[in-house]
Amino acid sequence: MIAHLDLDAFFAAVEMHRRPELRGRAVIVGGDPQGRGVVATANYAARRFGIRSAMSASEALRRCPDAVFVRPDIAHYREWSQRVWDLVRELSPAVEQLGLDEGYLELPDEGAAEAAHAVRRAVAEGVRLSCSLGVATCKVVAKVASDRDKPGGVTVVAPGDEAAFLAPLVLRALPGVGPRTDARLAAAGLTTIGELAALDDEALRALAPGRHGEDLRRRARGIDPRPVAPVPAERISISCERTFERDVADARELEEVGREMAGRVAGMLRARARAARTVTVKLRYTDFQTVTRGQTVRAATDDEEVIWRTARTLVSRALEERDGALRLLGVGVSGLSAERQLTLF
Repeated sequence: MIAHLDLDAFFAAVEMHRRPELRGRAVIVGGDPQGRGVVATANYAARRFGIRSAMSASEALRRCPDAVFVRPDIAHYREWSQRVWDLVRELSPAVEQLGLDEGYLELPDEGAAEAAHAVRRAVAEGVRLSCSLGVATCKVVAKVASDRDKPGGVTVVAPGDEAAFLAPLVLRALPGVGPRTDARLAAAGLTTIGELAALDDEALRALAPGRHGEDLRRRARGIDPRPVAPVPAERISISCERTFERDVADARELEEVGREMAGRVAGMLRARARAARTVTVKLRYTDFQTVTRGQTVRAATDDEEVIWRTARTLVSRALEERDGALRLLGVGVSGLSAERQLTLF
């Protein structure tokens, strides 16, 4: 069995440990509510006001004027995250960490529910943090299940019940269904995961052609062959991003900022004696729609020019699909290894 572990309101929970006087208050970790900041996470007291991640900090303040805003301290959160995952690795034979606050782990087929509750208790007692777990035979169902009983719950989907568990849920609950896909499926009258799962080949090709559509239908049916892939505990990606003081549409200004970030990313790679196989970009528009694009390069690299040329192509393609001013631009790399491409010039 596979479990998806999600630390509940992780950044906010860590801040409440650091500042106990915040307990009982609505706590929002993110940018300046008087500027152009966004919400990174909010505790459950704040979420009762409809505050969610990626919402503008100014809107969060409007909804909850008494909220306490805290600027993110990623280095501090990384220390707490390492404590959690070091503990989890002692309880599972295989752990795939996806980020600071979530990941997959293998559990025994017999007694999976008891093992998941044991992990939850260990995190609560050993690190004083709350986590929620979803347990299923595959990753996609486990991830959806981990969101069903928050905070601090364990949801187990028995083998054979995967499709029935997913069927009544809204389409956006399925990983891989973003705003555009959701809108396209909704326009065709589909609102639940079960309705997507029931599409025949012809209808699927009309609504979501190609491999992406096939993958979505397979996941909607509770089929996901991906195994838990243990990864080293070291950092698995490096990125830089900037939220602009004013919306930026000028291509020359975007290029200057993007090139600067590519240089910073390359410098961090070299400092860690690492190279990257995949370059990603992140664009956030004025309406807060966020788009990410990625491309794998031919050889692992730490070269600023290679990273920037790839990132510039990705940004150009994204802006061709949707033009407009940006409030945020980011450049990142992943697929890190110790092998580096030789730079001749």
